[in-house]
Amino acid sequence: MKMKSFSFFFILLIQLISSFFFVNSQSDSCSNNLSNLKGISFDTTSLTCFDLWTRHDYVLRYSKTGSDLWSFLLSAPNTKNYIAIGFSEKGKMIGSSAMVGWIGNNNIGIAKQYFLAEKRTNAVRPDQGNLTLVKNSETVITQNSRLYLAFQLKTEQPQPSTNIIYAIGPDSLLPSSQFQLSQHLDMGNTLINYQTGQAKVVSAPYTRLRRGHGSLNMIGWGLCLLIGAMVARYLREKDPLWFYLHACIQVVGFILGVSGIITGLVLEDVLSASVDRHKTIGIFVLIFGCLQVIAFLARPKVDSKYRFYWNIYHWTVGRTMIILAAANVFYGLKLADEHKGWTAGYAVALSILIVTAIGLEIRMRLKK
Repeated sequence: MKMKSFSFFFILLIQLISSFFFVNSQSDSCSNNLSNLKGISFDTTSLTCFDLWTRHDYVLRYSKTGSDLWSFLLSAPNTKNYIAIGFSEKGKMIGSSAMVGWIGNNNIGIAKQYFLAEKRTNAVRPDQGNLTLVKNSETVITQNSRLYLAFQLKTEQPQPSTNIIYAIGPDSLLPSSQFQLSQHLDMGNTLINYQTGQAKVVSAPYTRLRRGHGSLNMIGWGLCLLIGAMVARYLREKDPLWFYLHACIQVVGFILGVSGIITGLVLEDVLSASVDRHKTIGIFVLIFGCLQVIAFLARPKVDSKYRFYWNIYHWTVGRTMIILAAANVFYGLKLADEHKGWTAGYAVALSILIVTAIGLEIRMRLKK
């Protein structure tokens, strides 16, 4: 049972870590020649290009093709979701208009304008907005595992709004048959200089809150729980010191972890983020943590006939919680798109603890 748990744990960690360090085969770059791109109503070979959103590999190309005519081409990986780009006067989602594109279930590209009246999904209205589109210019095609959303705008001003907003829909979840969009998975904002082709990403909001949430969960659930479990298993000869150390470390981990979950709920609310999977795993970790606290308070005496069953329960719930917590830390870092140093740092710290645990396990068994 122990070997199966460790094997599952290592396989899960390898899969999660590899997703950070392997290059996506669906990548695009401004050096790519799009002369073979078919189905777009305007020339795609002489467009100004820049990396709009490196987090999700969005590449934006544009050009002024007339006194009041602008052509846009957005490229993104095709993960069976929608991609969106909008124009906002103040850089905010509410009150802006956006072009959204996806490949339908019948493999036909769909491109529509939406008006973003409010943050509620039913207030994102299809076939409405303030963009003046050139008739039949909007289209979506797929090529080499990427989506290409193309459209042309007519502007009364010398140029479109310089505040570009963009979003990505949940993977493998297309809009409804009434073209209702599900809540975006992630979004961003960039200021663009159309003359120079330079762009400035607007800083992600609540950065400190994001990192506080990640740090609390990483230290509390992701490290303290494992350290406390190691103390209980490998320092038994130091009785009763091992018990007090184990209890103190787990209490500290639990408090930090609960604080991390609270900051996560606040973060989800202020960002209107869609992180259901990450949140669900976190709730399970919290439930297991509460069960461990209850078990600690209700533990039978050492000579009780129920102590054996209590030990099995305590061991199983504790190790399940450790595995879920570590996996969720990696998953949370991926969602936040934090610098790879955060992921590498946690992976190194976790690896050191695991290697130490293996060494202590071998030492304990040799002694027996």
